[in-house]
Amino acid sequence: MSSRRSKSTSRSRSRQPTASRISDDQINDLVSKLQQLLPEIPARSSDKVSASKVLQETCSYIRSLHREVDDLSERLSELLENTDLAQASIIRSLLSQ
Repeated sequence: MSSRRSKSTSRSRSRQPTASRISDDQINDLVSKLQQLLPEIPARSSDKVSASKVLQETCSYIRSLHREVDDLSERLSELLENTDLAQASIIRSLLSQ
């Protein structure tokens, strides 16, 4: 009989909302903050942008930043290959600061 109680108690607990759930207001606030960080979608109070659009643009923006980092890393590698050891050492020390 006690096993029945523990099963039903654990089932009812799993149905209860947990404290880690995010409210709709919190999600809207986070989407609004994301929107403010995106150069493609300026945050204007008159223009309502859907959350899905903001998330899509965020993903696109992050991908473009990754491409830019990759491109800059490649250019830096080429620069370091074409400089003498003393200059390359100076550049590396500046980058590590």
